[in-house]
Amino acid sequence: MDTRSFALAVTLCAAMFGTCRPAGACTGITLKSAGDTTIVARTIEWGGSYLNSQYVIVPRGYAQQSMTPDGAGGMKFVSRYGYVGLSVEQKDFVAEGLNEEGLSAGLFYFPGYGKYADYDSARKEHSVTDLQLLSWLLGQCATIDDVKAAIDTVTVIGIDPRASTVHWRFAEPSGRQAVLEFIGGQPRFYDNPLGVLTNSPGFEWQLTNLNNYVNLFPGSAPDRSMGGVGLSAFGAGSGALGLPGDVTPPSRFVRAAFYQTTAPTQPDARSTVLQCFQILNNFDIPVGVEFPLGQVPSDIPSATQWTSATDMCHRILYFRTMYDSTIRCIDLNTVDFASVSYRAVPLDPDRRQKIETVKLD
Repeated sequence: MDTRSFALAVTLCAAMFGTCRPAGACTGITLKSAGDTTIVARTIEWGGSYLNSQYVIVPRGYAQQSMTPDGAGGMKFVSRYGYVGLSVEQKDFVAEGLNEEGLSAGLFYFPGYGKYADYDSARKEHSVTDLQLLSWLLGQCATIDDVKAAIDTVTVIGIDPRASTVHWRFAEPSGRQAVLEFIGGQPRFYDNPLGVLTNSPGFEWQLTNLNNYVNLFPGSAPDRSMGGVGLSAFGAGSGALGLPGDVTPPSRFVRAAFYQTTAPTQPDARSTVLQCFQILNNFDIPVGVEFPLGQVPSDIPSATQWTSATDMCHRILYFRTMYDSTIRCIDLNTVDFASVSYRAVPLDPDRRQKIETVKLD
């Protein structure tokens, strides 16, 4: 990467993930079909500016190099496996991806709680930046165990000290999931049988916090009496009274867990993918929520810039965007990763929602 491109990347990193800017409010869920196909899905939010998101097709044998804080260039790596990813700002910054072995990986904003190792130029050849970690791991690993082994061989660093940290979700076709966080410079992996992930605080705290909502249940609360006064629900869904409705990460975690675990099981993978998108409609964040009234800095239609769903078993990555609510997909089975050329293509060449006029007879 040349000096100009590196400087731009550092600026974008600080702007996207700096602690003084609006938070990226990612929400991840997991559903299983009746045939036991696991689908992982997520949103990605950023209300400060357009993320310039692209889909990238990365062939086997594709060579990359990590950025470093001093611009000298870090670890060089070559993809063993081909993969498809959704990137933000830079084509190298893959935020969600799926490789040909069925390993799914996603990056989630994690401000205030993580800490990477300090950058040591003497270890630059073994250092990889957080925003390029998925590009490396998707190209190298087939399983979560591979990911764990690979992490032990490198130093994960940040590009800019003004930027916040991130954490990651990894999932296999079997349904096994893990969360990776860096605490005090050290990697920590957590099993994630629930399959939900948002942002800060840490994953273990989010699971503990679920105990505050032990009273939630699907359906309606039964009629009861209080001091001789008869009480009955105003409408359906009163079992969810107390479910937090704000957009903070702990509240979204609880809400995602409740919606996910109360969702009816769908008969097949396609129906499950569609149900994931329906559930994640509840996590779309209006762009004005993150800023004081009248101070929205960017002319974009939503803080939720795109939503994706990944079918690891059938090797298909689905997505839709704030500019096009049509669900699109990339079927990895149609890609010859031995011969395909690398490409990075904007998710929305035409940044305008299509509206179809109903033709009347």
